[in-house]
Amino acid sequence: MSKGLFISFEGIDGAGKTTQINMLKAYLEDLGYTVTVTREPGGSELCNKIRNILLDKDNTALCSMAELLLYYADRAQHINEVIAPRIANGECVICDRYYDSSYAYQLAGRKIDESVLNQLNDLVVKDAHPDVTFLLDLTLDVSLQRVSGRGEADRLELEGLSFKQRVREGFLAQANKHPERICVVDASQSPDGIFSDILSHLKKRGIKA
Repeated sequence: MSKGLFISFEGIDGAGKTTQINMLKAYLEDLGYTVTVTREPGGSELCNKIRNILLDKDNTALCSMAELLLYYADRAQHINEVIAPRIANGECVICDRYYDSSYAYQLAGRKIDESVLNQLNDLVVKDAHPDVTFLLDLTLDVSLQRVSGRGEADRLELEGLSFKQRVREGFLAQANKHPERICVVDASQSPDGIFSDILSHLKKRGIKA
């Protein structure tokens, strides 16, 4: 059986990842793909327990290194339990956040040592790299406008503006380092405009879409 397709979506809050993931899932299923949508942190019963620790706004004592290690514990379990088996079975996996979020939030945002992050990423991810990553990019002002009507903020959403700006810059730095994999999409467009760009990028990379 042929290797499956692995697509990840990245971006700051309010970029519209959920909408685009759902649109792409429906589109690919119409083409005959078997599609699993998953997320990080989370994606399985055990991973969701780690997610709850990471996002609980009351866990203010969580230090940056513990946070990083929890994200990679989640990622190791997620790859083993969800991502790798489905890719090996020839299916399509669409993941809402993956390791580029660690480079944005923990490296750029928390200023974790890059060598530590690289070692963890190599240890955990191995060859489970996305075929393509869509970075839905928008300014911090637009992000804040879009999330203002949401419910109670989680621990990361409560971070200050300087942290959030570093995160956005961290995502763009990842895109500059890995242009062969990461496609930057203007997320200030309409949902249909964003989706049109996504399909265009897939076709340019020779992915049936």
